[in-house]
Amino acid sequence: MSRRYDHARVQEYWQQAWEREGVFECPTDADDPTYVLGMFPYTSGSLHMGHIRNYAITDAYARYRRMAGDDVLHPMGWDAFGLPAENAAYERNTDPESWTRTCIDQMKADLREMGFGYDWSRETTTCDPEYYQWNQWLFTQFYDEGLVDYGAATVNWCPDCETVLADAQVDTPPEADDGETTAGTGHSHTHGGVCWRCGTGVEQRDLDQWFFAITDYAEELYHGLDDLEGWPDGVRDSQRNWIGRQEGARVSFPVAHDDHDTVEAFTTRLDTVYGATYLALSPGHDLARALAESDEAVAEYVESVANTDDAGMSGVETDLTATHPYTGEELPVYVAAYVLDDVGTGAVMGVPAHNEQDHAFADEHDLPVEQAVEPVDGSGTDLPHAPYTGDGMLTDSGEYDGLASSAARERLCQHDAAEAAVTYRLRDWLISRQRYWGTPIPIVHCDDCGHVPVPEDDLPVELPDYVQTTGNPLDAAEEWKQTTCPDCGADAVRETDTMDTFVDSSWYFLRYLSPHFKSAPFDQHTADEWLPVDVYVGGEEHAVLHLLYIRFFTRALSDIGLLDREEPVDRLINQGTVLHGGEKMSKSKGNDIAPHEYGAETTRLFVLSAAHPSQDFEWTVKDVSTAYDFQQTLYRLVTEYTDRTETRTESADHDAYLEREIDRTIAAVTEEYDRFRFHRVIGEIQRFARLLGRYAGYDRPYQFAYGRGLRVLAGLVAPIAPFLAEEMWQLLDEDGLVAESRWPEPLRDVDDYRIERQVVRRTLDDVREITAVVDIDEPNEIELVVAADWKYRAYEIARESDPDDAIVGEIMADDEIKQHGDAAADFADRLADRGAGLEPIIDGERELDTLQQAAWLFEDEFGCDVVVRRAAPDDDLAAKARPNKPAIHIS
Repeated sequence: MSRRYDHARVQEYWQQAWEREGVFECPTDADDPTYVLGMFPYTSGSLHMGHIRNYAITDAYARYRRMAGDDVLHPMGWDAFGLPAENAAYERNTDPESWTRTCIDQMKADLREMGFGYDWSRETTTCDPEYYQWNQWLFTQFYDEGLVDYGAATVNWCPDCETVLADAQVDTPPEADDGETTAGTGHSHTHGGVCWRCGTGVEQRDLDQWFFAITDYAEELYHGLDDLEGWPDGVRDSQRNWIGRQEGARVSFPVAHDDHDTVEAFTTRLDTVYGATYLALSPGHDLARALAESDEAVAEYVESVANTDDAGMSGVETDLTATHPYTGEELPVYVAAYVLDDVGTGAVMGVPAHNEQDHAFADEHDLPVEQAVEPVDGSGTDLPHAPYTGDGMLTDSGEYDGLASSAARERLCQHDAAEAAVTYRLRDWLISRQRYWGTPIPIVHCDDCGHVPVPEDDLPVELPDYVQTTGNPLDAAEEWKQTTCPDCGADAVRETDTMDTFVDSSWYFLRYLSPHFKSAPFDQHTADEWLPVDVYVGGEEHAVLHLLYIRFFTRALSDIGLLDREEPVDRLINQGTVLHGGEKMSKSKGNDIAPHEYGAETTRLFVLSAAHPSQDFEWTVKDVSTAYDFQQTLYRLVTEYTDRTETRTESADHDAYLEREIDRTIAAVTEEYDRFRFHRVIGEIQRFARLLGRYAGYDRPYQFAYGRGLRVLAGLVAPIAPFLAEEMWQLLDEDGLVAESRWPEPLRDVDDYRIERQVVRRTLDDVREITAVVDIDEPNEIELVVAADWKYRAYEIARESDPDDAIVGEIMADDEIKQHGDAAADFADRLADRGAGLEPIIDGERELDTLQQAAWLFEDEFGCDVVVRRAAPDDDLAAKARPNKPAIHIS
C-alpha cells in the first residue's frame, strides 16, 4: 500500500460513488432542508480562484450539515446570458450560445474535479428557453401589477458595448474622487463614470426604455435592512446609502415662467432656509430644459456639461428669479452641474453659510453668504470664509430666532410653502438592453393598441438565430421582429430590447426549488416551506446590484401573491479576495493560478485555511505546500495504524486524555463549522493530528481510543477534503461513505472543553518557563499541586458578585472560607483587585482529573516523573496554588 496520498488517483472513483449513491440529491419531500447556495457563476470559460473560494465555503458547510443529519439543498446553475458572451463569440467568429455551452461544459468539469457536491438534478441555465420563459412571464405579471414602466429617459450609454447601463453598472473612474454631495440633501453621487464591464467612458442619451418600479419598494427595502441580522454590516450600509433615504422638507419657491409657477427644492436643513441666497437647478431639471429653449447661454451650458464629470462649481445664471417664501426676497436662479437630476427634486436652495458645496458655488459666483444658525455654546464660526454646517440656534431668521435647529425645523415646516417629505437616491431599475444575448422583452408594439404583453400561451418568445451586426441585433432580425398584435390581430412589431441579465439572477434561487415545474416559475408551496436561503455566499461587490434586486423581486412576488416571504436570504457571507503579488488574482493581470494546478484538495485546504472567509489573503507557494503536506500527514496516520500489528486492548492512565481530547476536538470543530471559521476548523484538525501522532509514538496505542480518534479525524476533515476522507474511511474499514456517515459526537459532556484545554496549555507553558529561567535541562520530577476546595468557592463568589459590591466581605461571610483566616483574607483581596476580570473555571476535581490525564504530556516532553495531587493542609505549595493555576515544584 502506498503511504503517499494522490487525490488524482482516487477522485474519479469517489465522484462516481457519490453520484451512484445520490449523496447530494435533496429529496423533494424534504421538510425545510438547509438551503446552502453560492452565487452561480457567469459562464466565462473556466473557473478562477475566486470561484473556488466561494464554492469551497458552500461545499464544506453543505457537507457538514448533511453529516449532521440535515436534508441539504446545495444546487448549481449558470448565469449564461450577457454581453461578455456576445463579445467573446464575436471575437471567435462563433455565436453566443455555442460559446456559452462550451464554457458550461468546461466549468462543470472543473467543479466536478474539485470534488464539489451539487444536486445536479436541479441544474438551471438562464439561456435555456425553459428558464427565460419565466423571466418573460414574471415581466408580464409585474406589468399587470403596475410595476413596469416605459418611457423616454436620460440613460447611461456605453458606446463600446452599445447598450444602456443601470446606475449601479457605472463605476467611478479610478482617478476620480469619492463623489460630490448635493447641497442641502446630504446625498453622495458621482457625476460621469465608466462602464463596469469594459471601462469605457459612459455617455448620456435619451431613449425609450423599460423600467421595473423598484422605487415603489424604496421604503420597505430600506427599513427591511434592520431585520437582516445575518447580513454583513457593510452590505446593509451599502444598500442604505444606495437607497439614500433622506427625511426633510420640500420648499416651494414661486417663479414667473410660462410653464412653471413654482420650483420645489428638497432640503434636510429647513432650519437654514433664511440663509438661502439663490436657487440652483440641475441641468436635467424640467425648468432648466424649458429655459434652454429660449436662452442660448443656458442651452450652451446644459450641452457642455451633459457628458462630463469635472464641471466643478460651474453654473450659469438665468434671467429668472425666485421668490423666497419666508422673506419675500427675490433670489437669482442658476443652472448648476453640482445639482443632480436624480437626487431630491433636482433643485436646491443655495445656503452658502451652512453647506460646503453651496459655499463653494457662492464663492465661485460671488453670491452673498447670510448666516441663519449659530453655535449654541457661543464658540463662534469662521463665516463668511467657511460654512458652519452643524445644528445650533437660529439667528437672523425672523420670528424663529432663538429656536434650536430641531425645534425650528418643525415650526418652519408648518409654513404654507413647506411640507415634510422623504426622498430617495434610488431610481427605478432600467432593464432595457440593446443586445442579442438576453431574454427578449415580451411586448408587442401595435399602432392601435400600444404596448401589448405577449400572452402566456405564446411564451417563451425565443431568440432568433444569431447574426453578427453592429448596434442591436434583434432590431436587425426583420423576420423575427414582424408579428401581429395579440389584442387586435393587426400587423405589429416585437420589442427588440432584451432584459438586463440581473433579471435572470433575481429569482434563480427560487427555480432551484422546483426546476422542472411546468405551470409557474416555481412551486409556491415548496418555496414557502423551504425559503429563505439559509446561507448565501458571494462577493460584497454585488451589494447594490444583485443583492438589492433579489430583495426587490422577493417582496414584489410576495405582494402579487406568488410567495409568502419578503426576504430571500437569512445569512449572507461575503468571501474575501484571493491576492497574488499583492493584487487581486485575475487573468487580465496575468497573476492567476489555475485551480487544478496544485490539485483539488490542496487548493481547497489552502483557500479555507488561509483566512476567515470574509478576509482577503495572499496566495503563496509555501502555504500551498503546507496544505499539501497536511494531507500526507493525515493519510500517513491512517496507513501506519492499519499496517501496525502492535496495539493494546487494555487501557492505561494516559488513554483517558486522548479519549477526552477526542470529545473536546469534536466540540471545538463543530462550533467552528457552525460559525464558518474554516481556518480554525483546519487549525483544530492539525492540532488533533499532531496529538494523535504524539500519542502513537509515546506507547503502543490503545486500540479502541486510537481507532476512534482516526475515525473522528476522517469525519471532521470530510467536508473540506472529501476525497482524502473517503480514502481514510475505507482504510479504517468503515461501512459506507464518510460523506453519508453521521457527524462525530462526543461521548461525554464537553461544555467546559476550552477551560480544560487552557488549564493544560497554561500549565505546560509555566513549566517550560520555569525550566528555562532556572536552567533545568533534565528535571527529576515535576509536581503539580491543585488548589484547596475553599479557593474555588471564594473564586465563584467573586465571579458572581457585582463589581461595586464589597467582594471581600461577601467571601469572608462564608463560614467554610472564613476558617482559613489570613490566607482566606489575602486571597479575597486578590480576587477583589481583579474585579470583573475573573474568567470561568472548572472545579477542583475536574482540574485534578484533567491534569492527571495530561501527565503523560509532561513526561513525554520533559522526560521525568510527574506527580499531580491536591493541596494538603499546612502544605508549603498550597498557598501558591490558585483555581486552574496549580502550584508547580520542579526538582
